[in-house]
Amino acid sequence: MKKFINDPYDVVDEMVEGFQQVHRRYVRKLDTARVLVRADAPVKNKVGIVSGGGSGHKGAFIGFIGQGMLDAVAVGEIFTSPPPLACFEAAKAVNGGKGVLFLLGNYAGDVMNFQLAADMAKVDGIPVEQAISTDDVASAPKQEGSRRRGVVGSFLGWKAGGAKADEGGSLQECKAAVEKVNGNTRTIGVAISPCTVPAKGTPTFTLAENEMEYGVGHHGEPGTAKIKMMTADAVTEKMVMEVIGDLPFTAGDEVALMINGLGGTPHIELYICYRKARQILDAKGIKIGL
Repeated sequence: MKKFINDPYDVVDEMVEGFQQVHRRYVRKLDTARVLVRADAPVKNKVGIVSGGGSGHKGAFIGFIGQGMLDAVAVGEIFTSPPPLACFEAAKAVNGGKGVLFLLGNYAGDVMNFQLAADMAKVDGIPVEQAISTDDVASAPKQEGSRRRGVVGSFLGWKAGGAKADEGGSLQECKAAVEKVNGNTRTIGVAISPCTVPAKGTPTFTLAENEMEYGVGHHGEPGTAKIKMMTADAVTEKMVMEVIGDLPFTAGDEVALMINGLGGTPHIELYICYRKARQILDAKGIKIGL
């Protein structure tokens, strides 16, 4: 394992310290837990928008703290859910009097810990609602959509909830905005190499030189199949066709197209894939609004 780190067990704390120092005008760290919040939090008479999860997906989650987005993020270890206390402290820090909305991916640890935090917040007199993202089409059949994982589609929910909160929306209105976006969002992932969690020191899975993992989860969860390496155009077409067929998306629809490398894919490659995805959508009469 070759990484620019010190002690593998200090990676997240040192990353958070550096991030906060770079962005000190915009975010601050709580003394009570590993939580980053907007520098001006809590914002009076605004719903607080809180997310969080395991580290290792930069820019998510902490890169999206700010006006019209997240008010706070509870930061977990690499690929590990943040503890309930951190989620609770995040809620307290951003409660401006209109309640707090937890936005989380559909992972057992996140769901459990944020629910415990919600219970703690309610005891403390803070109204809390939750919205769970379920965008990954590879993780469960369409008829079992509630079992699907939340991956990069979560970002669109953060934006919808954050924007509605900044407009002065109620807690229920913010939740409804996020759930509407989630209901219309579909994603799928692919990996050409495994990642290595610093504290573990070994790859999360193995692939032959000529293989890719299709439908992989963003922690390295097994996908739907190991397939032979494909060109950027070929794998992009395979992914786009699966995504648009799931909702389905049809001619005349207006969509937001996001190609996301989860912090691990060079922008050169992402732009090549975006180019092909746009060609496919243009040919099908699906307009890209964003």
